[in-house]
Amino acid sequence: MKNAVGRDIPDELLVKGREVYQGKNYMDGKYIQKAAPKTRRCENPAESKIVESITDALKLCGARDGMTFSFHHHLRNGDFVVNQVMAAAIEEMGLRDITIAATSLGEAHDPVAGYIEEGWVTGIQTSGIRGKIGEVVSAGKLKTPAIVRSHGGRPRAIEGGEVHIDIAFVAAPTSDCVGNCRGIGGKSNCGSLGYAMTDAKYADHVVVVTDCLVDFPNMPASIEAIDVDAVVVVESIGNPKKIASAAARISQNPRDLMMAENVAKVIASTPYFKDGFSFQTGVGGPSLAANLFLERYMDERGIKMGWSIGGICGPMVELLKKGKVGKIIDVQDFDLDAVNSINQTPNHFEMSASQYANPANKGAFVNKLDFVVLAALEIDTGFNVNVLTGSDGVLRGAPGGHPDTAAGSKCCIIVTPLIRGRMATVCENVVTVTTPGDCVDVLVTDYGIAVNPLRPDLIRCLDEAGIPHVTIESLKDKAYSLVGTPDDLQWEDKVVAILEARDGTILDVVRKIKPYDPYQD
Repeated sequence: MKNAVGRDIPDELLVKGREVYQGKNYMDGKYIQKAAPKTRRCENPAESKIVESITDALKLCGARDGMTFSFHHHLRNGDFVVNQVMAAAIEEMGLRDITIAATSLGEAHDPVAGYIEEGWVTGIQTSGIRGKIGEVVSAGKLKTPAIVRSHGGRPRAIEGGEVHIDIAFVAAPTSDCVGNCRGIGGKSNCGSLGYAMTDAKYADHVVVVTDCLVDFPNMPASIEAIDVDAVVVVESIGNPKKIASAAARISQNPRDLMMAENVAKVIASTPYFKDGFSFQTGVGGPSLAANLFLERYMDERGIKMGWSIGGICGPMVELLKKGKVGKIIDVQDFDLDAVNSINQTPNHFEMSASQYANPANKGAFVNKLDFVVLAALEIDTGFNVNVLTGSDGVLRGAPGGHPDTAAGSKCCIIVTPLIRGRMATVCENVVTVTTPGDCVDVLVTDYGIAVNPLRPDLIRCLDEAGIPHVTIESLKDKAYSLVGTPDDLQWEDKVVAILEARDGTILDVVRKIKPYDPYQD
């Protein structure tokens, strides 16, 4: 069956009430039944929940074959906890048929790829999939298709009972003896623990893994002891220096700065750019650089940003400290400047991923966004965006909050160069649709600006401001004239990953890529 973005979804996936994507507002006004978190009826008083090892915590929580373990990725590429837990579960306890439900998986978790190939891990549910895990899943070595959800779609699925977490593992920079934990105050600070909050509320069991035990009570707690079963103290939960990536730095490339300036011009041309406006930016170099130019327009007009949300970086913290933004509400920190600011800089607050972007609650912050500036691996002539699969069809990215903020904001701007190396970024059809085109409003490239025809109001704004713009088809033609028209990828029938839209409908699937045959031609 074809969905609203023209992707063919196999009928065998449309079971148990699953539907194909039918537009960004299809689920509006519908109710879901929240799952009831499991809890003990009573608990005897205890001085401490500390156990000797992760293996002991697994045993305490009744770990067995077929369970689902959840993890969060606030330590990003510096995370040690996923590998520590999986080694204890598989190598020490011999558990099989494990599903990993993580907020994101990357190169830090490459050892898990071996567990997939050996059949110990048979399910992956995540908002991001990179490194060797992405390679083995793309090669069809995972027993069941991976399920990829956005940062808002994940808590929706957990709260609605679609994802049942048996044991949630919280990598906590600090914890007290009963499990009140925070993202700051230790040697492995990661700032916000927003991704772990829903897991802790809805999982059957919660294990806090920390490398810094502090005095009771550890307040204000991001994860509260009332939800925690066990606390494990390890030598290290991760390396916070690897939280930041090269992409999370403001670019000094003249091309990127030119695009960033044009992003700011587009924003300033709209009626939403007024005192108290709300804003989120992605972590790509041009996206972050837009902050610099936006500040100039704010100063010129004598206005301030009301609030900013999302994954937070140093440039936004600097705007807060200057008094240029009223509040930062933070679900994840992308660099150490942001980590060191949360709960210490006045008006820098923490929130859960559900509060941030869950489309099935009654007040997600993304629904109040005026602007979001996002990057893309690819964008096609239907304004559909891919941030998940590479040009070779291999899983190597993450929807993250991209689809959530695009759908919720009044103005979603994609900023990307027209080509990368020998690959066209603007193309006829993206490899995988991760953010549907009906959620994307403006594209800014180094070769021109294009506005989605669904937004004639924004076209008028740019015209009145004297900002030149072209059709996205012309940008695609220019890209192909520079690097050539790409050959279509060749796929096998096997589905290796299912990409859910944020509302739970099926947006796209990723199939196993056919091995290259040099003799085929």
